[in-house]
Amino acid sequence: MAKKSILYVCQECGHEAHKWMGKCPGCGAWNTMVEETPKSAVKARVPKGSSKKKSSSGSNGSRGGWGANRTTNADIKRLTEIELTEEARLRTGIVEFDRVMGGGIMQGSFSLIAGDPGIGKSTLMTEMGRYLPEHTILYVTGEESKRQVKLRAQRLGVDSDNLLLLSETNVEEISGAVEDVEPDILIVDSIQTIYRPDLSSAPGSVSQVRESTASLLKITKELEFSTFLVGHVTKKGTIAGPRVLEHMVDTVLYFEGDRHHAYRILRSVKNRFGAANEIGVFEMRESGLREVQNPSEIFLSERGYGVSGSTVVCSMEGTRPVLVEIQSLVTPSSYGTPQRTATGFEYKRLQMILAVLEKRSGLAFSDYDVFVNVAGGVKLDEPAVDLGVAVAAASSFRDVPTDTGSVLIGEVGLGGEIRTVSQVEPRLKEAAKLGFERAVIPQNNLDRITVDLDISITGAKTLRDVVDMVL
Repeated sequence: MAKKSILYVCQECGHEAHKWMGKCPGCGAWNTMVEETPKSAVKARVPKGSSKKKSSSGSNGSRGGWGANRTTNADIKRLTEIELTEEARLRTGIVEFDRVMGGGIMQGSFSLIAGDPGIGKSTLMTEMGRYLPEHTILYVTGEESKRQVKLRAQRLGVDSDNLLLLSETNVEEISGAVEDVEPDILIVDSIQTIYRPDLSSAPGSVSQVRESTASLLKITKELEFSTFLVGHVTKKGTIAGPRVLEHMVDTVLYFEGDRHHAYRILRSVKNRFGAANEIGVFEMRESGLREVQNPSEIFLSERGYGVSGSTVVCSMEGTRPVLVEIQSLVTPSSYGTPQRTATGFEYKRLQMILAVLEKRSGLAFSDYDVFVNVAGGVKLDEPAVDLGVAVAAASSFRDVPTDTGSVLIGEVGLGGEIRTVSQVEPRLKEAAKLGFERAVIPQNNLDRITVDLDISITGAKTLRDVVDMVL
């Protein structure tokens, strides 16, 4: 009897091993290796008496064996022979959503939307029935009953005869329903509940998620409708399942925000049909999600004046400049090791900025706790906001308010220099539109400004110069 083939697959990253291990060598996660039976273990048997020889038919006849599945010359085309037609996009009328999707939902696109539980993923997908009432939408729910989806739709004011509900987790049944209905949009909520019956592993495992996604991707591209997969995230904030899942889809969307805040940010991490890292801002209300067309004004609406530790920065989110308030609080430490806490900003980058302030500007933070917060629940990872974080910390350390009419733009280097940033003109236009009087930018960016702007522009070379200028 042949030995049973077994694999142990990490449920975090998809790493495969032939023996169980407590710690995954791929991602370092503990107790994530789960036993699975690979598909290759099930081999097709050749019936007795059948010939194992390949057919030796002529060149014009059909070939048996491997030749039956070979790609014919008719499937191969020259690049110049491929005809391009205008790509069809479904515009929802929601400016923020269409912006993130690159101008609308591309026909035949395969998208993945992920986020924390309760952030609003299912709400956004249900509201598709209100955005596109003239298009057929098949909503496949694997976590809720059809009655629960109906109750949510009533709360959101969605009442469309073209919104079809299917409570199913078998990917073969879903594919059959898609062929019968022929929808314009397919929504699967969530991909972690979908399974293929020919796999022995449980729904949500790496192999099930990968193979179920592959099946849905195949039928999406063949019938040329648009598909949205709702995905879970891990405790670290990454999409649950194999990493290959993000490579298979056309668009990866993250729904970000704090459940205790009203604002939600839809961010495109990957988009084959538009700009990556584009964001759309929504406000969560009792009646559903409402778009925020001017997020800079919203994020700065509750800004305090005359308070130390507050600055305004401009971050490029895709093609959109967004003005955000940076808040910092520096207090004497009560412990042997001072605390460093950052919300909405990278912790290690904060440590680097504090080290530069201490070394190049003479501000000793070694005996102080430092807290940094990005107001509004926004997450910033662009180096151009470094200058605002540094000045906010220095302002709180000296307990001196900053110039409230200034916006700070620039990357801080280890030598204390202010380094050049990209797309400075859109940032300055956004700051001028919101009434800021002065912008502090890197000195080397002054030569790259080609338009006249209604804002005073000051160039800076070092962090020490900016601290003395703004405080």
